[in-house]
Amino acid sequence: MFLEIVTPDEKVYEGEVVSATFPGSDGSFQVLNSHAAMISTIGKGDVKLITEHDKKREELHMEVSGGVVEVLNNKVTLLAEKVLKED
Repeated sequence: MFLEIVTPDEKVYEGEVVSATFPGSDGSFQVLNSHAAMISTIGKGDVKLITEHDKKREELHMEVSGGVVEVLNNKVTLLAEKVLKED
């Protein structure tokens, strides 16, 4: 699925991911390919992304201060207030 992470200042991430885990306002949740359409607020916390290139998986983490995530037709858009740190 395609993921885009955007803040008011910049596009932080854009690309294909196997899964994405977000710090939801009521607890963390994971989005996988073919997930049902949804919109959710997120709180401050860790966003975990799993990517795969040449059958090798990589885990990326970003600390965000909150925002809104939309899932629609295998495209996930995170509108983050601020990305506090990336690895």
